[in-house]
Formats: sequence, C-alpha cells, structure tokens
Amino acid sequence: MNEVYILGGGRTDFKRNLKKEGKTIRHLIIEAGKKAIDDAKIDPAEVQAGTVGNFNAGQFTKQLQLGAFIPEIDPKLRGIPTMHTEAACASGALSVLLGAQWIMGGFHDVVLVVGAEQQKTMSSLDGADVLGAAADYHNEKPEYGDFMFPKLFGRIAQIYIDKYGATENDLAQVAWKNYAHAKLNPLAQMRAADLTLDCASQVSDKNPSVAPPLKVSDCSQITDGAASILLVSGKYLEKIGRDKNKTARLLGFGHTTDYLPLDKKDAPTFSTARKAAEKAFSMANLKPRNIQGAEVHDCFSITEIVAYEILGLAESGKGVDLVKSGATTLPQVRNQKSGKLPFEIPVNTGGGLIADGHPVGATGVRQVFDAYQQLSAFNMGGSLTTSVAMIWGRE
Repeated sequence: MNEVYILGGGRTDFKRNLKKEGKTIRHLIIEAGKKAIDDAKIDPAEVQAGTVGNFNAGQFTKQLQLGAFIPEIDPKLRGIPTMHTEAACASGALSVLLGAQWIMGGFHDVVLVVGAEQQKTMSSLDGADVLGAAADYHNEKPEYGDFMFPKLFGRIAQIYIDKYGATENDLAQVAWKNYAHAKLNPLAQMRAADLTLDCASQVSDKNPSVAPPLKVSDCSQITDGAASILLVSGKYLEKIGRDKNKTARLLGFGHTTDYLPLDKKDAPTFSTARKAAEKAFSMANLKPRNIQGAEVHDCFSITEIVAYEILGLAESGKGVDLVKSGATTLPQVRNQKSGKLPFEIPVNTGGGLIADGHPVGATGVRQVFDAYQQLSAFNMGGSLTTSVAMIWGRE
C-alpha cells in the first residue's frame, strides 16, 4: 500500500460563536480547508479529492451536502469528488481514514480532509437532544431522559468506580490537567478559564453535579469549530521535492464498531475498542510504551481514563494511577514535586475535548492535526461505539 503523509493542516479558534458572527458551517469548512492548503504551500489545483467529517449539521444548522462547500475553498477544487462521513464523535476520524485509504489504494495522491461542527445554534436542552442521536436514541432516551449523553457517561463512570474503587477526585485529575494544558493553547475554548484541583473535585455553585459522579468540569464543551489536514502519498512528496523524514506519516490504524446501546457493551473494558488500538499498534509494529504523546477522546473525564486502558498505556483499573502520577501531564504544568517519572506520555496537551473544545465532527481531525504538530490519536463516537486509533510518526 502507498504510504500516507500529512503535508499541511489548520484549525479555527474554538472559542468563537459562529451564530453571533453571522456565519455558518459553510464558513468553518472554507476557513479550515484554506488553512491546510496554505500550510502545505501547494497549488489548490493539486488537490484530487476531499472529505468532510460532520456529525449532525442537519439538525444543528439545517444544512447537509457539506462536501459541496469544498469547491468554495478555491474555484480550482470545483469538480473533484467529495464525501461526508458520519459516526458521531468519530466522524472526523473516519474522514481521515477515508482520505488515507484513498491514498493507500492508489486512487488519489492529494486529499483534503475537513472536520466541522456548529453547535451554538440552540438551547442547551435542545442541543443535548441532538447529541443524543449519537446514542441508541429511541431505546436509551426513555431510560436516561434529557441530557442523555452525560448520563450515559455518568453510568460508565459509576461502573468503573464500583469495579476498581476509583473516586470522583480521581476523575477531577483529568479535568484539572486538561484545563491547565488549555491555558498553553491560544486557540482553546477554555484558555482563559482557571480550574483548581479543589474546584474540580467538589460539587459547588460554580461546578454543579450534572450526571453523578460527573460534574460540569468533567464534561466536554459545546463548541463551534473546524480542523483540516492535507494528506498526500509518498510518491507526491518525492515529486514536489519534500523530505519524507520531516513529514508525519501514518504508521498504523485500527477501526472497529460495537453495538450501539451502552448496556450491550462490556463497560468499562470496551474490548471492541481495544481491538482498534491493537490493530493500530500491530500495523505500526510498535507497543504502547513506544508512544511519546497521545491525543485521546475525553468527551468526559472518565473517557480519558478508559482510553488509557484501551490503548494499553495502563492496565485495567490503573488508568487513574497513571493520571495521578503526573505521567500524562506536561512537565511545565505538573507539580514539580513529582520529580522524574519512569514513564512519561503527555496526553491531550492542547486541553483535549474538555478544555480545548469539542466541535463533534471536527474533533477527530483536530486530534490528527495536533498529532501532526506533535505526533498518536484515539477518537471514538457514541458511548464507545465507533473507535478509531491512529499512530503517526516521523523518522
């Protein structure tokens, strides 16, 4: 198969409110897509195909046919084939995989991938109902009621706590870490927010309970945003005289799909998601301890802890120990008293979904863009229904 590289990428500021700006998801796709092409420093006419990852623009914005906005990035893109991928929060990751597989199979040499979501278009209650479409809506809505998704992950958190003896304070470590990381990210939604570990650990007026044991600080954000990457073949890199060794390459990937309802999954183990990670490491001929950094799906704090275990960074039930050790926290953020650690793997260095933001269809692409900048990603959709693991590397 042909090798796949990232030649360029870009993203928007996740703090923005597109509706207040008088803009729509069309503007997000155009802005992000243009950033990737400009970053790659190629003629737009070189782009041979495009994909758009999006979860639910049909309900959030009354707009679909999102691939038709690709030609609006530049007139030279008019006429290329485009597709839209949807798999809840993994929508963007599937667009990355689709573009990568087109290149691997020899169908195209240059593919533009954009992920986008505009969510600040309605009340939080109505928005939560739209997000519920990522779950088994007609069966789980009657059981969980309004704000179904936080309640689903609150259930996962409670199962984890009951099985392994974790505490709410352990979950707070993830929230505190990611908010601290976001302060270093000029495009993060919560970059100006201060969250102390004490505040993240306790229910208060500032941090109310949402779906016990989850509090507001344990939850990802409602976000407007987009991200993009330009994928190319090794043959194309050689053609334009770029150095492969200085460009991020896809080393391995895995993609699995579980049953839709939570009660049919083996929480908190999620063995089907683990298969995606195992496939990625096998293809890359690497082990979890070879990874030097990771972007994982932290739609809620418990999800990041579960992701550590899915990826093999920690044994089952030991994900909380990993985050508490400081190993997943950037050195400039963690308590210096922790000293030198035997194993360090900074995770979600831009703030993750909790603090960088979670424009659902854009998240999987944003993770890969961050991996391109600092290089491995695990994205999932629904209650760990669709799981995508990707390992990116550079010589």
